[in-house]
Amino acid sequence: MQTDVQGLMAGELGSWLSDQQSMREEAKAKSFNRWFYAGIVALPIIAFVWFAGGALGGFRIMLTFIAIAGIGAWGYMPIAEAKKAIKVGINSAIAREFGISYSHDVTPGDEYEAAKTFGLVPSCHRDSFEDRWFGSLEGHGFNLYEAHLEERRGSGKNRRWVTVFRGAIMDMQFGRNFHSTTLLQRKGKHRKWLGLGGRKDHVSFDGHRLDYVDQVHPDFEDVFEVWSDDQVEARVLIHPSYVEHLLALERAFHGDEVRALFSRGEVILAVESGNLFESGSMNAGEDETRVAEAADQFGAMARLALAINQNERGRAEF
Repeated sequence: MQTDVQGLMAGELGSWLSDQQSMREEAKAKSFNRWFYAGIVALPIIAFVWFAGGALGGFRIMLTFIAIAGIGAWGYMPIAEAKKAIKVGINSAIAREFGISYSHDVTPGDEYEAAKTFGLVPSCHRDSFEDRWFGSLEGHGFNLYEAHLEERRGSGKNRRWVTVFRGAIMDMQFGRNFHSTTLLQRKGKHRKWLGLGGRKDHVSFDGHRLDYVDQVHPDFEDVFEVWSDDQVEARVLIHPSYVEHLLALERAFHGDEVRALFSRGEVILAVESGNLFESGSMNAGEDETRVAEAADQFGAMARLALAINQNERGRAEF
């Protein structure tokens, strides 16, 4: 699955991007004006805070930081809105090339709850989502979006938000019927208490027990482990050659620990991959490069999803 980037840029998308140049320039000018005039207003106030002394003395650094951060964020808003508009236009055009749809805003569904329940993503205190690609790929229902999960750590002045997962969550209808729940994770994820005694024989998720599945291919066992409530069906669903495709996904996105859940007739994938699909730019000269990068990123994930899927006769579609 490849995108004709040059064709896109020579056609409707390229024409649309050319029309956005004035919007980009207006956004830059608006941001500069906001920073300039807010600075004129804020400088005397900041100077007063630093030289007035008295009760404000202990709050000088904090008040100055709040003022500068507020001015910076307020001034950057027009640029951020412009970049978002460019990004939505580019990614929507790429999605149409694949015959699917794109939306910047995301409301996660049952696949996210399943990913949390079975440990595909870590627990968190707050989450956010963006960049949803959805529709049908080669007859399989398809849904992909980015997730940013954060945990609150520390106490008092040291309290801070820490990213515990940033990457893609993908779910896709499977090409054959199955009734089991099967989990594929990196080797060593589930070990006995303090690592003593090696791997667990079974794991439980919200009361749902999954037993370890012995694999027949040594190369697969060196990298991944499989857990399921149906040993026979698990061996049919997960083919040893998947390891090549899963590791290729990690390499493509400099990602980490791709994992998969086969449940309810779908396969759900999660891979830590950083911030993807950021095709919006204020520099028109970067447009073609950004289009190519976003298209390659999405294409690689779509190819992986199709590669690990199966048709109705159970033959892996590689």
